[in-house]
Order: sequence, then structure tokens, then C-alpha cells
Amino acid sequence: MTIRILPAVGDPDAARSVGGLLSQLPSAEPAPPAHDSTRLLDTLAALASASVEDLPEVVVVHERIGPAPALELIREIALRFPAVGVVLVTSDAGPALYSAAMDAGARGVVTLPLSYDELAGRVQAAAQWAVGVRRHLGGGDALATGPGGRLVAVAGAKGGVGTTVTAVQLALAACAAGRTVALVDMDLQSGDVASYLDVQFRRSIADLAQITDISPRVLQEALFTHSTGLGLLLAPADGERGEEVGDRAARQVVSVLRSRFEVVVVDCGTQMTSASAATVEIADIALLVTTPDVVAVRAAKRMIRLWDRLQIRKAEETVTVVNRHTRSSEVQPALVGRATGTRVARTAVPASFKELQPAVDSGRMHELDSRSVVKQALWGLAGELGLVEPADPGSRSARGAPPPPADRALPGLRRRRAIAAAPEPDPGGPPGPAGNPGRRAADTGPDALREVPSAPGGRFLRRRGGDRGQVAVEFAGLLPVILGILVVIWQCALVGYAYSLAGDSADKGARVAAATDGGGGAACRAAAVGELPGSWQGQASAACAPDGGVWKATVTVDIPVLFPGAVSLPWHVRGTAGAAVEK
Repeated sequence: MTIRILPAVGDPDAARSVGGLLSQLPSAEPAPPAHDSTRLLDTLAALASASVEDLPEVVVVHERIGPAPALELIREIALRFPAVGVVLVTSDAGPALYSAAMDAGARGVVTLPLSYDELAGRVQAAAQWAVGVRRHLGGGDALATGPGGRLVAVAGAKGGVGTTVTAVQLALAACAAGRTVALVDMDLQSGDVASYLDVQFRRSIADLAQITDISPRVLQEALFTHSTGLGLLLAPADGERGEEVGDRAARQVVSVLRSRFEVVVVDCGTQMTSASAATVEIADIALLVTTPDVVAVRAAKRMIRLWDRLQIRKAEETVTVVNRHTRSSEVQPALVGRATGTRVARTAVPASFKELQPAVDSGRMHELDSRSVVKQALWGLAGELGLVEPADPGSRSARGAPPPPADRALPGLRRRRAIAAAPEPDPGGPPGPAGNPGRRAADTGPDALREVPSAPGGRFLRRRGGDRGQVAVEFAGLLPVILGILVVIWQCALVGYAYSLAGDSADKGARVAAATDGGGGAACRAAAVGELPGSWQGQASAACAPDGGVWKATVTVDIPVLFPGAVSLPWHVRGTAGAAVEK
């Protein structure tokens, strides 16, 4: 969470002292100080005229602000700008002044000389209060910062279903979208987040377990800032220390993280401890990861029943993610939903061990290729869960913070935005990209893309024409097979036709020989061969001979290769017929 702070200090030396200390606070954005009460109220009024979200979360008022007394100024701010938390800096720490400041509307009092921890605690508390008020007033979206920062708990049905990979990629997706993200390894005995991201850090969540009041400085020391921008709170290196983290410590740690980060992703592992159970209970989104096999689905069903019996979470409030999905699997996502009674995510993560193995072995999960189908599916799941939507107007990115680097952009997200803003093609331009800028816009415009299902419920963008090219390649590969089948069928038809011709011509020759006075072998042969089509006559021969009172004719026909009159096969077809001699 980024806290915008507006100091109101009249004395230049005090202004430098307050401003320098405020700039050291984690995630703080102190503005130039207002040197009198009039300028402070005018500044707040100008910011509020645009939107309540443009107001700073915290105003720090020094006791010597002038010309209006500090308490009167605080009362005026509370009446006119109720969504701003006010912290009073004073040298009087007595109960009377404290009571008067609270009555005026201050959210905290800091005594002089300034203490970093005291100032950080009061500013943090005032910022949380301000964000909560703005949410109740209708400002911000469902992914508000501070106390409303989105908490995503990722649990596994059993070991080896991909819980940690899912949690890591969801956190990376949200971070790449411009969110401030914390990734917590709540698998206290066997957490692998550090191994997946190649991190070695001596601090862990166990170091925060015994602290009753976690200040921003203490939290910052326990967090590891990864090169991707993720804030990592790791599991203890010694598994036995996981017993130090109970449900109270887990709730406190998660609450503090939600006050500082827009998205908090917690890897709860596969074993339900008091800490992971508390996290699942208070999570905004609870994901249960399973694989499409009977054993894993049964484990998921047991986990859902366990949560229900312990009143941790209801089945209908849980989202099941099917990992390592294949279209040929007998267990499909719809069946998983019916078996567990949960809502199944539309995005199913495909099985692709070869893509993941190098990244897992090297501990570089954050460098997984953007073309990986697993990464695309998991980042698509992040979009389905609302973790990668554009930030609200009051968020850090909307207030002028630099956008994430281009190499950390969501796969397809920037391309999709560019496509949405692309101009319509120029139909009158030359038919080539070099001569027609409109043609280039058409190649990347809305009509150049379409949505097709990548898995049951999942969607991804594919270029129009990509399917056409795929079909062309597949058809070219199958064309020789198709032609071979047609040739075989045609050749078989020629063999059958040759048998028919040989029988008919032999019958014709026998009848002519029987009808000829005194018999006629020559007439029989001529009639038999003449009965054949012209292209077959050169490949046929006939033999006629009397047998008692019957003239028998035998016709031999060569079998052509594909076309009569061309090359013949080394096999022959014979037809024989007989006719009684007419007297």
C-alpha cells in the first residue's frame, strides 16, 4: 500500500525534520509541506474537487502550524474532508491534549522529539482508517488497498498437485499488472517458495510470530524484496519452527500485509495447520488446487469436508483449480465440481512437464517463458480472479507511479490494449505492409484476433488465419495418404471390371462359335476380343475349342495399372463360357 502524506508544518527546520522522517517510511509518498493552515485547506479543497481518491490518506499537522490553532485546523479538516486521517505532532503528551485532539478528529498523536517507530505506527493506522472510510463511501473498486487488499489463499488437495507453482505465478501476474504484491509461504514445514524463486534469506514468518505489535520497520526487515517486485515472506528454514506460528500470529501477519499490499497471495501447502486454516478462513479468495485423477479429487473432497466441519470455509465459497488438465483425461473439470461441490475455475491449467522442469530445477520460476502454456493459463486464471485488472483511480499506479517494465507485462495484455486502440484498416491502400499503414493496423486490429477455447472454460487469443494455416499444414501432411487410398480403391475397381469384361467377352465368343455352321474358332476369337472396349483389346487374348456338343471360349485379360492401355500388372484375369452347338 502506498500512503500519500501531506505535512502541515510552519517552521522550516521542523518541516525538514518531519519531511525527512516521513520519507523514510516504507511505501510513503510525502508531498511538499504546507506552511500555513490556509494553504493546507486550499490544497485539500483543490484535490477534493477532482475526486475523493485524489486526497492524501494522511495529513500530519504540526502544533505550530498557524495562523489557525492546530486543534481548530484538525476540526476543520475532519468536517470538510472526513476521508483524510489526521496525525497531530506535539510536544505536549498529556492526557488533556490527547483527549482534545481526539475530540477534534485526529486519528493519532505523535510526541516531540519524533520517533520513527511511533510516527510510522500512527501514520499507518491513520492510513488504514482513511482507506476504510473511502471504501464505505463508495470509492475504489473491489481490489482496494489497505485493509481491503485482496487476500488469496492457495491450498493443495494433496502433495505434488502444483500448489506452489500456482501461488507463485498468480503473484507474478498481479505484480506484472502494476499491483503491489506480497507472497507468503505458509507451508511452514516444507515450503518451497524460496527454492522456486532462487532466494536465500535468513528471515521468515516465524520471526514475526512472537511480536504482538508488528511495526512497518519490523515487517520490512522480515520481507525479502525480489527482483520481480514481489515482497516475499518465507517459511522458516528449520521446519520445527513452524510450530511457533499459530492462528493468532497468522491473522496478525496477514492483516499487516493487507494494509501495505494490494494483493497478498498465501501458499497454504497441503497440510492444514492452525495458521493455514486461519488464512483460508479470512481469505477473500480460497483456491484449492487438484489434478484430474481419482486420488487427487478424493483428497480435494476430503479437504472441503474438513473445512466445512471445522467451519473454516464453505464449499460454495471455494474455487477449485484443475491442474495438469488434458482433453483425454477421464476426469474433467465439470466432474471435479460435482464431486467437491465447489465452483471450478473456468481456466484449467494444461499438463506440460517439459516446460516447467528447467525453471523448477534452476529455481527461476519467474523467468518461465511467456509462451509457456502453463504460464499463460495461470496468468489467465489471475485475470479470471480479478488480480490483473487495471488499477483503480486512487491506486498507486493511477497516481503517477511508473508502470511495470515492458518485459513484466502480462502475456497478451499489452498487445490486447494496443489492438483495442488500433485504427481501422485503409481498404484503398496498396496490398502490402510497406505501402499501406492501414494494412498493418488491420493485421493487429480487432478483426485480426478472435477468441477460441484453449481448455474447458479457458480462453486465449489467436490470430485469425492461424487456424487456416494449421488446417493447411495438416491437409498437406494427409494428402499423400488420401491419394494412396484413392489409388488402391481405383485399382481394385479395375480388377473387378476386368473380371466382368472377360466373362462377357467369353460368353459372346462361345455363342458366335455355336451359331456358326460347322463351328468357327476364328469367328469365336474375333467376337470375343471385339466385345472388349478398344483400350482393353490390346491387352486381351481369346481361345475357342469344341468340347463334345459345346463350344467353349476362354478370354484372358491383362490388368492395367490405373489406366487401360498403359502398363499392365503381371497378373491376368480369365473368363470362360460355353454354348451348345445349334443343329
